[in-house]
Amino acid sequence: MTNPTKTRRRFTAQQKAEAVALCLSEGLSCTAVAQRLGLPNSSLAKWVRQARIDRGDFGPPEQGQLTSDERAELAQLRKENRELRREKDFFRLAAAHFAKEQLPPRGFA
Repeated sequence: MTNPTKTRRRFTAQQKAEAVALCLSEGLSCTAVAQRLGLPNSSLAKWVRQARIDRGDFGPPEQGQLTSDERAELAQLRKENRELRREKDFFRLAAAHFAKEQLPPRGFA
């Protein structure tokens, strides 16, 4: 069971880049670098994998392998899509409301 009071550590882009550089340029293992720098091994392994994808080390992109730029673009497009859906829903409801006001009253006259 995880400790709910434990805060999640945040690392700057520079800290990530330096740790990844130790693995890629110095040829050190992720485990060794993570222990030396006091980082979670799983986080460092993800950073190194993403850096390799960004560099094109894996050849043509496979399913699910996005560069950092592609990931940022995808996040921006998803945000824009959510906003457009909200606007569409708002205008649909507004149109329905105004259309209802234009109808003649029901019942006996």
